[in-house]
Amino acid sequence: MKRAFLSHADDNVATLLEDAAGEAVELIGASSGRSVAAAGAVPQAHKIAARAIASGNAVVKYGVAIGIATRDIAEGEWVHLHNCRSQVDERSSKFDGGAEKEGQGRYA
Repeated sequence: MKRAFLSHADDNVATLLEDAAGEAVELIGASSGRSVAAAGAVPQAHKIAARAIASGNAVVKYGVAIGIATRDIAEGEWVHLHNCRSQVDERSSKFDGGAEKEGQGRYA
């Protein structure tokens, strides 16, 4: 069985440790031994959805939001530029974790 590493219990993506294509992938690391079925070809070192991610919801890795889903992403699907966008605030070129409101905080 192929394997993917789940860095944090709150993550909804895992990093593939080897190429996978339409087969079972065991989630190791912060996972309890769950597995997902790779939905198509996903290259090694890329992200695979550990659970479904709705459009507009955060893509979470290392326990923090690293992006936003631009469409619904099914469990086991490759998570990359075609279905998510960065969470870098383009106005300031800084990470926008959403903790501060516009006009407040360190970038005001």
